[in-house]
Order: sequence, then structure tokens, then C-alpha cells
Amino acid sequence: MTDETKKNGPDATAAENTAEAVASALEDAADRNAAETPASEAAQGPDPLEVLKNENAELRDRFLRLAAEMDNLRRRTERDVKDAKSYSVAGFARDMLAVSDNLRRALDAVPTETRATADATLSTLLEGVEMTERSMLSALERHGVKKIEAEGQKFDPNFHQAMFEIPDATVPNNTVVQVVQAGFTIGERVLRPAMVGVAKGGPKPDTPATEPAGEKNA
Repeated sequence: MTDETKKNGPDATAAENTAEAVASALEDAADRNAAETPASEAAQGPDPLEVLKNENAELRDRFLRLAAEMDNLRRRTERDVKDAKSYSVAGFARDMLAVSDNLRRALDAVPTETRATADATLSTLLEGVEMTERSMLSALERHGVKKIEAEGQKFDPNFHQAMFEIPDATVPNNTVVQVVQAGFTIGERVLRPAMVGVAKGGPKPDTPATEPAGEKNA
């Protein structure tokens, strides 16, 4: 207690105590406010700018995914339309090939000698059958159906169907030497494989001669 307080008596002492109490209360309030400030700011939620950035990134990702899906759908649609145009006549083409096969069999059934000595009526009939066959194959070719040129080619199971083997040493092994039934493609697909006979026992690649042991060591 100061000399001034002693001089002024009890009233001065009470006032001093009250001032100290008020100062202490203010300090406590300031400390509590400083401690509670971070929690108050956290209670306000995330930063709005960060929220907008996240939403923008999410929308951009969704847009890119949708654009990719639309591009894939467009390509699939174009491919389906192209396939529909190219292969819609496949069933009809097979039926027409069966008719063409019958025309060819009818022509092959007439011996060469008979053709040479045929009268005008038979010759005209044979020419009409040949023209019909050519016209049918030309019409099919305009719709993408093409004949597989198999004879003389190396056997390819993707385009040829082997029916038998023919011993022939004059051509390489597995060479198509006879076509029993012509094959055809439509677009990039095989409409009907060619039925063929393949050579067996033809020439094989030469094996390099081995050096005598003495010469190699020399």
C-alpha cells in the first residue's frame, strides 16, 4: 500500500483494487479472444476461391470426358454406317454366287470337242450363258464383291480352303495349283474362301553346305 493510499484512507484502497481487477479482467478477455479466433475462422468454412477452383476443375474434367465419349460415338456410328453399306448385300451376294456356280458348272459340262463342232443354236446358247455369268459377276463387283485370284498363289488359310494335295515337284510346296470353286471377298472380309488343291513335295530352300572339318580347322 502506498503512502498516498494510507493518507487517503479506505476509499483510495478500494479504488485501487477495483482498477487492478478491471485491468486483469480485460487481459483475460483479450487472451480468450486470441485463443478463440482460429476456431471462429475455421467455423466459417473453406475459402470460397478454393471452392470455385475445385468446381471449375471438376467441370473441366467432366467436359473432357463427355467430349471423348461423343468423339468415340461419332467414330462408331461412322464405322457402323460404312459396314452397313459394305456388307448389307453379303447374304444376297452369297445366293447370287451359288447361281453363278451353277452357270459355270453348266459351261464346264460341255466338252471342248462338242464346243468345236457345235451348231449355231448350241453356240448361241453357250455364249448366252457365258454372258449371263460375266454380267452377274460384274454386278457383284460393283457392290464390292471381288474374286480371289488363288491359282499360283501361296496357300493362305485366311482366303483358301484346301480340299486335297497334288504331288508336284515343279512348284514350291503349298502352292495353289487348282481351284475347285472360286472364292470372293466383300470389302475387307472374306465372303467365301476359295476351295483349292495345293502342291505337295515341291522344291525346298537350299541348305548351306557345311565345310569339311579339316578346312575349318585350317
